Amino acid sequence: MASGVKVADQVKEIYNEMKVVKNDAVQEERIRFVLFDIKDGYICVKEIYREKDLSGVDDVFKFVMNLMDPKKCCYWLYDCHFETCESKKEELVFALWAPESANIKCKMQFASSKDSIKKTMLGIKHEMQINDAADFNREDFAHRLGKTVTKLEGHPVCCRH
Repeated sequence: MASGVKVADQVKEIYNEMKVVKNDAVQEERIRFVLFDIKDGYICVKEIYREKDLSGVDDVFKFVMNLMDPKKCCYWLYDCHFETCESKKEELVFALWAPESANIKCKMQFASSKDSIKKTMLGIKHEMQINDAADFNREDFAHRLGKTVTKLEGHPVCCRH
């Protein structure tokens, strides 16, 4: 079901910038998290958080979690840093935040427009839909990234079997 919502060019530019992180780039300018909204028939960038914006943040995952409005849907793209038993990883996570308490029209619009934004983000390894803050705890999120994740944003993750 297509919604007719288009994707703003800035969304594509942001994704390309996040996808190709250059080794010589200034780390403080690296984009770590982006919130997207639907406005005037376009999926557009609502907020951008760069590494420098998170410099005083002890727990980036908790910071991201606290940005979720319990009454409003959004898409987000997260440059997630985690560790597995084998190595450290940095991978992009795309998500649709569609809380149960959001109005039905908003949820329908975001759900029916998701394919439009996904088409601009080819190669995303992790895609999630999160409907409740309870689905958004560190352990469940880490498990969705992979069964061998031991740390998420530098904080230990309890193992699940």
